[in-house]
Amino acid sequence: MQYQAVVFDMDGVIFDTERLVIEFWKEVAKKHNIPNVEHTCIQCLGTNRVRTREIFMENYGADFPFDPYRAEVTELFNTHYKGVPLPTKPGVRELLSYLQEQDIKVGLASSTAQHLVRDEIGTAGLLPYFQTLVCGDMVEHSKPAPDIFLKACEILNADPTKSIAIEDSFNGIRSAHCAGMTPIMVPDQVQPTDEIRALAFHVMPSLLDVLNWLKTLA
Repeated sequence: MQYQAVVFDMDGVIFDTERLVIEFWKEVAKKHNIPNVEHTCIQCLGTNRVRTREIFMENYGADFPFDPYRAEVTELFNTHYKGVPLPTKPGVRELLSYLQEQDIKVGLASSTAQHLVRDEIGTAGLLPYFQTLVCGDMVEHSKPAPDIFLKACEILNADPTKSIAIEDSFNGIRSAHCAGMTPIMVPDQVQPTDEIRALAFHVMPSLLDVLNWLKTLA
């Protein structure tokens, strides 16, 4: 099949941010004696801020002070990376360059808020590679609903059934599958379950493997 577009998730696929956020949450959890925070963070992968907040409240109760704790996580993150390019995952620039050379449309579908996405993608010098950035605050329903991927394909004028979604989270794979796309999982913080392997078209170790696979289709 000749694919019309490739739509990337951002955190955990382009940037090594999932690991960083979990580490900062663990620092805050140690300070405030919050149990099992890594497990809770993993449940939140691929969701927007609203759903993340709901998951924390479900796990720790309605009185859990999510907003001030999250502010502490954000402060730790900004202390380390404000205005500094985030660490990219292996193969990011090589894959984006190849897609650009092949005139394949490229989009981003991230649950992160729009102002953060633009800042992080821009600071890393990756903005010219993307024809659209669709963010968590631009759609009503976050992943695992298909809305964000469908919107990205609509803006790109690409048929979802002829488009690839590259994801690292379970919710992202569910979202892409629901959108009728070809989901490629590049695992980051979690390895695929049997359910996710059934939904994903391929599971690949890195973006370099995705690049090599795409070259076989050319």
